[in-house]
Amino acid sequence: MIQYSLKCDQDHSFDSWFQSAAAFDKLLKAKMVTCAICGTSSVQKAIMAPRVNKSGAASEPDEKPQKNPLSAPPDPAQQALKELRKHIETNADYVGDNFAAEARAMHDGSAPERSIYGAAKPDEAKQLLKEGIPVAPLPFMPGRKTN
Repeated sequence: MIQYSLKCDQDHSFDSWFQSAAAFDKLLKAKMVTCAICGTSSVQKAIMAPRVNKSGAASEPDEKPQKNPLSAPPDPAQQALKELRKHIETNADYVGDNFAAEARAMHDGSAPERSIYGAAKPDEAKQLLKEGIPVAPLPFMPGRKTN
């Protein structure tokens, strides 16, 4: 296992563990490494100091406390995203990959109008907008698409 300090294009810093350096490179290339705060896949390794143990000595714990311990409440942006996600997943129907067809059917009146969310390819989303059907990307991955 290897730990990397990472940074996204929005200047958020976070750490993550990977099976190996090669596994990290493969996941990064596939855009599967995302920012823990904003979700962007524009992530790169940040500068980090190597951990070097004195000969025969055990590693000493870091003296400074963690900036945001896991027991602390999340940062306001994370909390807002969490609440938005909960609201959408509670009050809207997940239609998965049928999002474009379902949105179009509701717009045409052949399906009952309701709040929906799901997945659409970029060209499908652009076509919906050209047809006057309002759509917007979610700032998070739907729970059904995450591990």
